[in-house]
Amino acid sequence: MTRKNMIVESSDQTLLMRYRRGDSDAATALYLRYAKRLRALAQKRTGGTLSVRMDPDDVVQTVFRTFFRRATTGHYQIPDGEELWKLFLVIALNKIRDLGDYHRAAKRNIQRTVGLESSGHAVPAKITTDDDSLHVLNLTIEDLLNSMSPSQREIVMLRIQGHEVNEISTSCKRAKRTVERVLQEFRQQLCDQLAKE
Repeated sequence: MTRKNMIVESSDQTLLMRYRRGDSDAATALYLRYAKRLRALAQKRTGGTLSVRMDPDDVVQTVFRTFFRRATTGHYQIPDGEELWKLFLVIALNKIRDLGDYHRAAKRNIQRTVGLESSGHAVPAKITTDDDSLHVLNLTIEDLLNSMSPSQREIVMLRIQGHEVNEISTSCKRAKRTVERVLQEFRQQLCDQLAKE
């Protein structure tokens, strides 16, 4: 079996360990394994008015940039038999939310952008308004947070705000493993809920 085939068939856990040791082929394998799914997710979540300002490929690039930067410093651990998709999903949804908030801010508000129809040009059929999937995502997260205990909610909110697991553990006075378990359960519930919707 060639080195290339071994890397392609490696588990996410193995690829992450190889990446941390400086193996650029492992980084490429992870990118190729998840980029297409992330792009499809980003395309679905940035449709409608957001598609004017957000390119799905930009979202994919920011997700991988964040992942590889944090992975280098040892932030992610993958249990045996698990994959990175759930982590990529959460990073992507956070990036899309943040970009949506940025582009909806007062001076950059997407609703104030002059569309093609007002310039006298024909509007492509693709540019339509949708029921704002980002709004649905935020409602889903809010519902899940409301179903959690106050201590669990605090852990998840700190993570959403960008705090690292060690910081959350110290701030909430909880074991690192407890924080990781709460976050993993939240990710799973979010994935299950989004799959239903």
